[in-house]
Amino acid sequence: MAPKKPLVIVTRKLPDAIETRMMELFDTKLNIDDHIMSKAELIEAVKTADVLVPTVTDRIDAAVLSHAGEKLRLIANFGAGVDHIDLATARQRGITVTNTPDVLTEDTADMAMALILAVPRRLAEGERLVRSGKWSGWGPTFMMGRRIWGKRLGIIGMGRIGQAVARRARGFGLSIHYHNRRRVHPEIELELEATYWESLDQMMARMDVISIHCPHTPATYHLLSARRLKLLQPHAYVVNTARGEVIDENALTRMLQKNELAGAGLDVFEHEPAVNPKLLEMDNVVLLPHLGSATLEGRVDMGEKVLINIKTHIDGHSPPDRVLASML
Repeated sequence: MAPKKPLVIVTRKLPDAIETRMMELFDTKLNIDDHIMSKAELIEAVKTADVLVPTVTDRIDAAVLSHAGEKLRLIANFGAGVDHIDLATARQRGITVTNTPDVLTEDTADMAMALILAVPRRLAEGERLVRSGKWSGWGPTFMMGRRIWGKRLGIIGMGRIGQAVARRARGFGLSIHYHNRRRVHPEIELELEATYWESLDQMMARMDVISIHCPHTPATYHLLSARRLKLLQPHAYVVNTARGEVIDENALTRMLQKNELAGAGLDVFEHEPAVNPKLLEMDNVVLLPHLGSATLEGRVDMGEKVLINIKTHIDGHSPPDRVLASML
């Protein structure tokens, strides 16, 4: 008799190719209509599943995990960030957590670079004007933006995505600066011609553009606080493709309203999908619906990593993308 397939519960709609393979390999329960599962539904899922496959929209906190059944031994997250999962509680209950690192680096870096270009050159504002039918033609002082060539880019978080952004930015003539928990290898600094700042405050005060690429952890919550944002010069721009909680969104909004900052490009928000209504009224802000990794290729690659993590775990081995205790 063939061994019983493990029950895998998937909380959101995944690419068809990934869902098909999951159905072949496991006893899989899919989210057909792609609704955001309620807390009650998540609790029911952890009670019965052998493997849970959540996404960033699912809050797998201690209250949910307290209902986990004896069978649940793996949370195979579809995504790199795991700030929506209570890792400490999962570890206490003997539940392994995996993620999908590395595969979204280039896509997210592309999006960050797009925002670094779009905000100073007022691309979204111009596109809205053309669509409105109110454009009256070219003029020598019409809708002037700011040149990015020769400006200083400050990268917060010089991991894989930060480095990928730096490589792109160099091609556009930006001077690369960065702040990181640890200084990167001298060879990487040399390749990127990057200047390291041990003090985030000092770097913030000197940059023309800030791009955020650090994870959301208790240590990075409101890393860009009201105090730190005020260190930026009035001509500076802020770009965030990481996590909304890293910025004090209300403080950022107030500064943009008062023209204490030149603009912002935001792909993530502190309370998403809710967006501060005042941001919606501003022309100097480009707002995107969390599209950083939203390419077909990237999402399929993420799904492939989830499959490998589940299969490896079921086969009795340590999954390749296990989230280690050091990430707590």
